[in-house]
Amino acid sequence: MYGDSGTVRRILTELGGTWAVVGLSGNTARPAHGVAEVLQRYGKRIVPVHPKAETVHGERGYPSLADIPFPVDVVDVFVNSELAGRVADEAVAVGAKAVWFQLGVVDEAAYERTRAAGLSMVMDRCPAIEIPRLG
Repeated sequence: MYGDSGTVRRILTELGGTWAVVGLSGNTARPAHGVAEVLQRYGKRIVPVHPKAETVHGERGYPSLADIPFPVDVVDVFVNSELAGRVADEAVAVGAKAVWFQLGVVDEAAYERTRAAGLSMVMDRCPAIEIPRLG
């Protein structure tokens, strides 16, 4: 398990309400679409990050983390494991406080690099599953 319950709780409740959702597009069949909706329902501001830069759930999209013109607190990663490490490095570069790799997204080297850079990190878990458990 990558990210103990204390880290999960801290990311979801203390580290800020702006979540960049990398891989979020207008495709309603993709898991990112539903997870972003749950995050919004729990008061998070979601920022779609996808090469198409589509507006999703009423929020303007951006093609990359570097293109977002305001700070993001958490970077939620819905890309495959081979690309996830690069996204984690970009999250560090833009000053995010935490990185969350979704279920099935695993890159142990990226996990170690991101934590070494001082960010909180969770890997292979879903915030839409975890946030209702907080009570």
